[in-house]
Amino acid sequence: MLLSNFVMYCIILTAASTLHRAGLRDIASSREAAEALRPLAGDAAYLLYTLGILGTGLLAIPVLAGSASYAVSEAFGWRVGLDLPPWRGRRFYLVLGAAIAGGVLLDGLRLDPIRLLFMAAIVNGLLAPPLLVLVMLAANSRRIMGGRTSGFWLNVLGWTAAAVMTMAGAVFLWHSLTAAR
Repeated sequence: MLLSNFVMYCIILTAASTLHRAGLRDIASSREAAEALRPLAGDAAYLLYTLGILGTGLLAIPVLAGSASYAVSEAFGWRVGLDLPPWRGRRFYLVLGAAIAGGVLLDGLRLDPIRLLFMAAIVNGLLAPPLLVLVMLAANSRRIMGGRTSGFWLNVLGWTAAAVMTMAGAVFLWHSLTAAR
């Protein structure tokens, strides 16, 4: 996780120092992003961008497909774990394969990947507050947690985060609806 966060920070820093400085605020393709790196990397911009995309993909694909497989399998009470042999974790590995196949299918549909990432971030941002509320309710339930319910400060921080995220989502939706008119 530390490595993936470091890579994310480097991507943000590189984008801020190149794309934003060059006045590019609406990148629609990988080609445009690679071209914007030319002032920083010269003729090696495409190679640098390709290596960055490959490295990020190699970090992200196992994490994203694996987390989807764990979430679905645990929700249905199936055996989970990459340490399971395929015959014992059949459903887990089926979900893992489906997640990877879904990613390949999205790429094959020639959809705009930048737009898909943007839309996924919006969906995640809108779904996070209700999920956080469910986590907070579960963390405070004696029936679920027994004697290990959340303490005062964890409740303060958790409910504050849920409230702030809910307000941010509401402002986003309001702004989106009023801007569309």
